[in-house]
Amino acid sequence: MQGTNSLVIVGAQWGDEGKGKVIDYLASEADLVARFQGGDNAGHTVVYGANIFKLHHIPSGILSPGCTSLLGSGMVINPLVLLDELAELEKRDISTANLRISSKAHLIMAYHQVYDRVNEELLGDNKIGTTGRGIGPAYADKALRRGLRAVDLADVDVFRERLAQVLPLQNRLLQSAYGHEGYDLEQLVEIYRPAAEKLGPMVVDTSRLLSESLAEGKKVLFEGAQGALLDIDHGTYPFVTSSSTVAAAAGSGSGLGPQCAGRVLGVIKAYTTRVGEGPFPTEEKSEAGDLLRDQGGEYGTTTGRPRRCGWFDSVIARYAARINGLTGLAVTKLDVLSGLETVNLAVAYECGGSTTKDFPTGMEVLQQCKPVYEIFPGWYEDISRARTLGELPEAARQYLEAMEETTGVPVEMVSVGPDRTQTIVKPGTYLAGWCGD
Repeated sequence: MQGTNSLVIVGAQWGDEGKGKVIDYLASEADLVARFQGGDNAGHTVVYGANIFKLHHIPSGILSPGCTSLLGSGMVINPLVLLDELAELEKRDISTANLRISSKAHLIMAYHQVYDRVNEELLGDNKIGTTGRGIGPAYADKALRRGLRAVDLADVDVFRERLAQVLPLQNRLLQSAYGHEGYDLEQLVEIYRPAAEKLGPMVVDTSRLLSESLAEGKKVLFEGAQGALLDIDHGTYPFVTSSSTVAAAAGSGSGLGPQCAGRVLGVIKAYTTRVGEGPFPTEEKSEAGDLLRDQGGEYGTTTGRPRRCGWFDSVIARYAARINGLTGLAVTKLDVLSGLETVNLAVAYECGGSTTKDFPTGMEVLQQCKPVYEIFPGWYEDISRARTLGELPEAARQYLEAMEETTGVPVEMVSVGPDRTQTIVKPGTYLAGWCGD
């Protein structure tokens, strides 16, 4: 049955959960890895020995020889950034020959970045906290049916013709509403010409490629960016990204039906972080938050911005499990908690004088919620060398069991360090079978 050889990987918090490492680890057993939404506002860091790779558009599968990496139709792609990303990988002797780009993916243009930056400035204290990379405006143009797509970039003459159709309106908006001088058509064409020449041959019908691969029994990973709480529909709106980040988008964002998702793995940190503005009930603005940030290296892969840090929140984890249909958890950065005397885990919220285990739908309510914690004993052992659950301290195992109990989702993988090898896969799970264990 289609889907039994596929796995969707999504973030189960506010993004930055360590999906890049998890996907890299599992991609060694995959035939294809397909990214299905978002743009270069996402960042995946992969560590293997002395090698550190920072990816933005490209799936972590690019680091696995023989694995084909796809940029899906649900993405927005900045051709110039992608060009630089490819050059950096090739400079480090990583082949990019197996990269394919959906003809239906939309393009982020220079004017989208102008809109993004100015919009944030105009919002002032009410800013969203975007990366300023033009993601939202590119998705807005897609919805307004005036976007450019990768298929347009595949032929420079077609690109010029399509750009000529939309640029007058874009320039009028830039000049009248944003105080920007606008762009010259031929200058823009020349700026994007190298990207068209390099990326054009990679543009294909990725939907057909994926469908045929699944039918042949090939193993496919679907890679999401950001996290469940940043979903445009189900996240902490308006402090969200501009695309659907949940597992259901794997099908629509790659050109397949919902049956493409065999299993859904939620990647989740052993604590919680978020970047940008918006409510964050378990945020620690004290020394504990600073400790998590420093020990966890919590700075954005794409922006370098320090992340807001706090304790693990099972309320948002249960919500993420429901809206994604999670079948398993990959817990990352458990090692960051080593050395703490106690570890907090939020099991409920106090909101308006009552206690709830349900995630509020209104942001005004969420802003007022205070976490209800269960406190667990910490551990002082260095767990970075553990390769089985039995090698973890008893306190760490108890904490993982509490995460399972409070989220209602079994833990199938645990990361105890940034390196690819610092990974524990629980025996008898779907992931163990995926990895051939």
